[in-house]
Amino acid sequence: MSSTNSSGDPAAVRVVGGWASPFMNRVVVALKLKGVEHEMLQETVGKKSELLLRSNPVHKKIPVLLHHGKPIAESLIIYIDEVWPASNGAPSILPRDPYGRAVERFWAKYIDDKIPPGIRVLRGSVEEDKDKAAGEMSTALQHLEEAFVKCSQGKQYFGGDNIGYLDIALGSFLGWIRAVEKIAGVELLNETKVPNLAAWADRFCAHPAVVDVVPDAD
Repeated sequence: MSSTNSSGDPAAVRVVGGWASPFMNRVVVALKLKGVEHEMLQETVGKKSELLLRSNPVHKKIPVLLHHGKPIAESLIIYIDEVWPASNGAPSILPRDPYGRAVERFWAKYIDDKIPPGIRVLRGSVEEDKDKAAGEMSTALQHLEEAFVKCSQGKQYFGGDNIGYLDIALGSFLGWIRAVEKIAGVELLNETKVPNLAAWADRFCAHPAVVDVVPDAD
C-alpha cells in the first residue's frame, strides 16, 4: 500500500487487478508517483470476482480504479492526473500543452496495439509465428526509440525530467518484455538497435515508484 498524500481514507482509493498485469501496474505506478494512499485488491487468475464484474460489466477486465466507490476502467483513461494534479512535489503525468498530450496519447495507443500481441505470441499463449512476432516487436521498439528521442528532448524520460504518461504506458510492459526475451530466446531491448530505449528501461525500473511494482523477469 502506498502511503503518502492525502486522499484521506486509503479505502477511498482501491485498485482491482493482478500483480503481474502491466495494465494494473500502470495505475499503481501513477498512484505511487502522486503519493496517493491506495488499497490493492488482487484478483484470482481464472476467477473474476463479483466486484470486478460489477465494476467493469462491459469488458470484465482489470484494472479498475475505485475512487470513493465509483469505478473507472481501462488503464489509459483512468483520471489520476486530473484528480491529483501536480502539487507538493508530485509530478504532472500528462504534458501540460494540448499538442504534447495528443502526441503521447498517440504513442500510448501504438504501444497497446503492438506490444501485448507480440508478448502473447512469444510467451506461448497464442500459437503464431514467433519469429514474425519478434520482428514486429523489434520494429515497434525502433519506432518508440525515435519517439523517445523526440519526446524526451535529451532528458531521462519520455516525460522529460520526470516519469510521465508515455513512460508508464510502455514501462508497464518491461517485466514481460524481458521475460519473453528469456522464454523465446530473443533480444528485443537491444543496446545496439535501441540504445536510448535500453538505457531508459533501466532507469525506469530503478525508479522508487516502479521498483516494487513491475515484476522481475524471472
